[in-house]
Amino acid sequence: MNSYQKVAVLALLLVAIAGNGVFLQLSHAQNICNISSEGLMACKPSVTPPNPTPPSATCCSALSHADMSCLCSYKNSSLLPSLGIDRKLAMQLPDKCKLPHPPC
Repeated sequence: MNSYQKVAVLALLLVAIAGNGVFLQLSHAQNICNISSEGLMACKPSVTPPNPTPPSATCCSALSHADMSCLCSYKNSSLLPSLGIDRKLAMQLPDKCKLPHPPC
């Protein structure tokens, strides 16, 4: 596993940990694809079935600063479903936030 894949796994684990209510305080300087851990957590309810919520202003703001090419690299990750993240819902977030469609 290369360092990029390790970072991806860490990001997804952070989402899973926070989703289970065991949120660890992280430095605001830590981010994945230019999205802070707070931004990732703000978006999780919008990409989790069966009743996803509309993306919050915090989620959309975080996504507006994201490196979309970087995020696209997670599109086909087998970890997403195991963490309860629906790929289709995740790909809909930019449109729901009225942001340009990602290049993937």
